[in-house]
Amino acid sequence: MQGLHLTADLYQCSCDSALMICADTIAQLCRSQTDASGLTLVEDKWVKFPEWQGQPGGVTGAVLLAESHLAIHTWPETGNVTIDVYVCNFSGDNSAKAQALMDGVVAAYAPQEAVRQQLWRGDIATNGVGQYPWVMEQLTENAAFGFRAHNVQRQHTPFQTLEMLDTPSFGRVMRLDDHFMTSEGEEFFYHECMAHPAAMAHPDPQQVLVIGGGDGGLAEELLKHNTVQRLVLAELDEAVIEVSKAQLQRVHNGVWDDPRLQLQIGDGMAYVDSTTDRFDLILLDLTDPHTPAGSLYSPEALQRMRRVLNPGGALVLHLGSPVFHAEQVHALSQTLKATFAQVACYGTYVPLYGAYWGMAVCSDSLQPTAVSAAQIDERLAARGVTDLQYYNADIHGALFALPNYYRKLVLA
Repeated sequence: MQGLHLTADLYQCSCDSALMICADTIAQLCRSQTDASGLTLVEDKWVKFPEWQGQPGGVTGAVLLAESHLAIHTWPETGNVTIDVYVCNFSGDNSAKAQALMDGVVAAYAPQEAVRQQLWRGDIATNGVGQYPWVMEQLTENAAFGFRAHNVQRQHTPFQTLEMLDTPSFGRVMRLDDHFMTSEGEEFFYHECMAHPAAMAHPDPQQVLVIGGGDGGLAEELLKHNTVQRLVLAELDEAVIEVSKAQLQRVHNGVWDDPRLQLQIGDGMAYVDSTTDRFDLILLDLTDPHTPAGSLYSPEALQRMRRVLNPGGALVLHLGSPVFHAEQVHALSQTLKATFAQVACYGTYVPLYGAYWGMAVCSDSLQPTAVSAAQIDERLAARGVTDLQYYNADIHGALFALPNYYRKLVLA
């Protein structure tokens, strides 16, 4: 007995009113979406409730499936709908069909907000990747990586699919469009290594721009430097910030209350193009180049960001995994070299990503490898940077010591 249970709470639906009050219309929607998903309809039953206090009554109903069921209830007076889908995976994995059924019904109601959750039920396999309750990320066509997870919450924002899940390994985890982003238990691997190498190499970083980074972890690391007077965080998707505030306190550590933090909700490149400010550091905390954020890694975008750097300033970004994304790492490193006079590639293992991960500091003059361990120690103390779990003066230089296979990718 194994199965996937999906729920969706829909708010302020903008669909045709018949989908809220007409049992026949709702039944036809559910039958058509069941057929489209590949699941098997056995029977369905629908009940229309009478008007109450001058308001039209809603509809409740269920579709019995050979694989289990779909249930739905509407509240026309508020424009809200609840949906419940469960499928058994006894004879085969019906999980994708269940997701397709839920997606189709939710889309038809066109909610202003949708809160979606999923739960793996039944006999949970104790061995075997891909068996429940594993949540996986496909690294390549031939490789995947993941964790046991439960209490999965999913919502579709205007820009992406946002998931929050609990894992025994790293606590609360955020995923965007099926890609692991950050976690409570190991966020310091990525955030400290993105923030401090360039910040410590810079003699006096005061003005900082982070594009993306809606979980707040990178901003929190950078604002540990008492030299930083202002940090602008330009995040496209406000939902990422709101969920992070509520569920990832161990990642952002209350950085949203720092008066030096200035939030800009919207397109980061639009901000770059409109601002007259200049920055000592710009950091791209984005999804990978093969995602919708890919345009921000283009030569044109990089040149536009270079324009708003102060003299001696630097751009920091991640490159992907030299192991799993070798072509991407090579191509992006060459683009960076065509844009900046100095490109210092480095890397670290990121547990949540399941791979050694490439990063780069790009500048027309700043050289992060030129600063000594003694200077790093002096600056850490002078700037009051404490509570570090990964980065230190010795690690700084080691990050830039590249394995030969990675060195070949970025030097070619």
